[in-house]
Amino acid sequence: MFSERKGILLVLLMILVAMTCIWMIQIVNGSVPLLDQWTRELASQAGGTFVYNIFLTITHLGSRGFLIPFVISMSIVLWVLLKNMKAPIIFAFGTLLTYYLNSWIKQWIERERPSILEEARGVGYSFPSGHAMISIVCYGLLAYFITRKLKSKHAIICTQVGFSLVILLIGISRYFINVHYLTDIIAGFNIGYLCLIALTYLYERLQRERYRSRD
Repeated sequence: MFSERKGILLVLLMILVAMTCIWMIQIVNGSVPLLDQWTRELASQAGGTFVYNIFLTITHLGSRGFLIPFVISMSIVLWVLLKNMKAPIIFAFGTLLTYYLNSWIKQWIERERPSILEEARGVGYSFPSGHAMISIVCYGLLAYFITRKLKSKHAIICTQVGFSLVILLIGISRYFINVHYLTDIIAGFNIGYLCLIALTYLYERLQRERYRSRD
């Protein structure tokens, strides 16, 4: 069962990498991915609507002005909750490194945004979405560390679903307020998920080394 799950995860990761690479190649060569051609009209029509205003509020949960104090506060909470420094360090620095990785990819791809919206941090280059990429790492790591302390299966599922919903809404908000193409957001989720897997693997590796040293 364990090896089967690893195999499924490996296939999923390969699909995410392939999908993202194809879009990167298309964008660098000046092409617009078909998904963006099919979905542009919906985002354009959302402007000024009730849905637009809701997502304009939600999007701030993935903005730098919110995340900096949030990450600092949650790092302290994780230190108290888990009683070790590895979790808060991986949480804080993992989120920070994801931010720099996102900035580097954006500078490399140089895709212009569909529109500029300074009040929602919709400035600079577009691919991949920083809100999607950083949020899946930040909130994903937080959910991962919190659920390690929960005993109730129901509480674990509720925590995972709750954080997943926050991540999804932050990403989708960038599409509906028209500061990203849909492929920007999906690519942000894809790359962010790969970062999340790597960071959780690093934490578990460090924990195993810790217990081995005790033996």
